[in-house]
Amino acid sequence: HFPGHGDTSVDSHIDLPVVSHDLGRLRSLELKPFAEAIKNGADAVMVAHILMSKLDTKAPASFSPAVITDLLRNEMGYKGVVITDDLTMGAIVKNGDIGQVAVKAIKAGADVLLVGHGFDAETKVFDAVKNAVGSGTLEEALIDSSVYRILKLKEKYGITDVKKTSVDLEAINAELKTALRGLREH
Repeated sequence: HFPGHGDTSVDSHIDLPVVSHDLGRLRSLELKPFAEAIKNGADAVMVAHILMSKLDTKAPASFSPAVITDLLRNEMGYKGVVITDDLTMGAIVKNGDIGQVAVKAIKAGADVLLVGHGFDAETKVFDAVKNAVGSGTLEEALIDSSVYRILKLKEKYGITDVKKTSVDLEAINAELKTALRGLREH
């Protein structure tokens, strides 16, 4: 939950939290784990629905160019996939139109729009993005950049569109047990 969700008193599932820390404070505490994750090759970062009032007085981090593009991508050098937190959360639906927010999130630098609840919400987001590209409100180059990052990530993990006929649960469980054993030993 970039740039840090630990110092909020409001649950973003219900309403929009506001954090008034300046960049100095964020760099000294909240951004440290993200900087380490980026340094160690984090594949994806989820951006939180938090209004970082010293960085952007109007847009929550999840659709703020100051947070996603300026801070995360430019200053911190993050090149991977950026995903929004769920756009159906109270922090969003109580404070704006989900379709307009989706377009703003892409403009701000998000690659994946998480819509966790409701076919109508999914459709509204899809249609808003499609219409924004069609009208020129969203540049195709932004979509292309996102698609490239997503495809690069899928390639890294061997994710394809080839339908799997079965899943070897025993092999997956054995791999998980080995990985967990390795974590416990460290």
